[in-house]
Amino acid sequence: MTETLEIPKRPTRKFLPDNFAVTSWDVLKPYFDRLLENKISSLAELKQWFLDRSELESVISEDLAWRYIRMTCYTGNKEYLSAYQDFIQNIQPQIAPVSDALNKKAAASEYLDALSQQEGYGILIRNLKKDIEIFREENVPLFTEIATLAQKYAQISGAMTVNVDGKEMTLQQASVFLMSPDRKKREEVYHKVAERRLVDRDQLDELFTSLIKLRHQVAVNAGFKNFRDYMFKALGRFDYTPEDCFKFHEAIQHEIVPLLNDFAKQRKASLKLDSLRPWDKAVDPEGKDALKPFTSGKELTEKTIEVFQKLDPFLGQCLAIMKAMGHLDLESRIGKAPGGYNYPLAEIGVPFIFMNATSTLRDMVTIMHEGGHAIHNFLTRDLELNDFKSTPSEVAELASMSMELISMEHWDVFFTDRNELLRAKREHLEDSIETLPWVATIDKFQHWIYENPNHTTEERRKMWNKIFDQFTDSHTDWSGLETAKDYLWQKQLHLYEVPFYYIEYGMAQLGAIAVWRNFRKDKTLGLQGYQNALKLGYLRTIPEIYKAANIKFDFSRPYIKELVSFVRSEIR
Repeated sequence: MTETLEIPKRPTRKFLPDNFAVTSWDVLKPYFDRLLENKISSLAELKQWFLDRSELESVISEDLAWRYIRMTCYTGNKEYLSAYQDFIQNIQPQIAPVSDALNKKAAASEYLDALSQQEGYGILIRNLKKDIEIFREENVPLFTEIATLAQKYAQISGAMTVNVDGKEMTLQQASVFLMSPDRKKREEVYHKVAERRLVDRDQLDELFTSLIKLRHQVAVNAGFKNFRDYMFKALGRFDYTPEDCFKFHEAIQHEIVPLLNDFAKQRKASLKLDSLRPWDKAVDPEGKDALKPFTSGKELTEKTIEVFQKLDPFLGQCLAIMKAMGHLDLESRIGKAPGGYNYPLAEIGVPFIFMNATSTLRDMVTIMHEGGHAIHNFLTRDLELNDFKSTPSEVAELASMSMELISMEHWDVFFTDRNELLRAKREHLEDSIETLPWVATIDKFQHWIYENPNHTTEERRKMWNKIFDQFTDSHTDWSGLETAKDYLWQKQLHLYEVPFYYIEYGMAQLGAIAVWRNFRKDKTLGLQGYQNALKLGYLRTIPEIYKAANIKFDFSRPYIKELVSFVRSEIR
């Protein structure tokens, strides 16, 4: 297949020179000035104006992407860090007020209503008006400060290592030992990882407090009561409210937490333990060695491409193109930022996948997840405006979480032993259910944090524990580990880097289960519905995009109960 790959080329630029590169605000300013000065005398000219603006924004977006990618791949590289900080501190603040002026220019056009009738433009214009509503000049330097502070989280986390059996390793690499059948080894490594995290707890606490203060000021400046309300507007959450999130939390507590208790009770019995401890949660309940679906980044890449290829040759080709272009950095190493992401590259249209793989099932699922995001980028790369490709998180995460489940059809590529294959599927399905309470925990915690921005660190610690206890099982014994439990939230990078981006995982997990249920009924129609939804980008509303996949945008208690019942039957 790789011999016939057609590597995408950057589209020919029409507004910017082909050799243009983002080096400073001074080189960008003339093009923003042209957009501000251009006269718009017809509907066609307004549409062309949006196309020119989209081209400029795509080039800038891709430049920032590469700066972020390099910085997270090598957190100790001062040149990469400097390049990223230069953009955040010297370019982005200059763009923000000019973008507001461009939004106002478009909003004032007499041809705007006519353009809004064309597919996708109604959504774009709705977002444009929202951006005008919340923009404040005085927030520009605050956003610069926020971005600079948030970047420190990656630096602090990327430097965390522990020594296991005489070898220095990242926390991600060390966490593999938590799947060991040797309970003493699990306990030893758990304590090492927890203690290493606690070394930086005060620094991370202070960092978070600073971020909360700045974010609250942004909200107040924009006329909002709190940052939560500001973010609901900023994220374009037109299709649900904070009250819907609270109902989601309640539904998870009543429908899913009892399942967690069942899982924990069964685990405790299977492992024949008097006390179920946190280091007993990742090991196989029957005491088997951890599943090891791959041994290297190369093997993970090749087998993932094969899985995607078996689902649909087009899907396999997407991943093969990324491999050929060097757009994959998968293995964990010291000095690499934590976590994983798929970063869209707006101009070339071929994204970049970053992750910290060791050899676990979770790592294998992560590449399926990020691969789903990547497929989404490929399916939308030919849409005419960058805004049409910039989907809301509720849709973006539907793409990734559905792929986790759909891809199970061909996990035999990784697991040739049938018993291991069934075990891998069962573990992932249980993990999919267990994801929902953690999503509710983080989301509810954020609502409280920003509704009470002047809270003390002690109040934050107490509220974290109260919320955590609502969404966890009652069988795990945390005695002697109370301090580690107090700061579990610090490992969630979303709290630091992308606030309020988390409830989407819960909504998308429910959508993904529904997509997978369709796929289990009819593979062809299920996969077709999935791709039909993704191809829409952000041309339609979230409920309409979900409908294109033949599923509902619904997170009510009855619907959650229905979908979880289906998953339980699949686990059985």
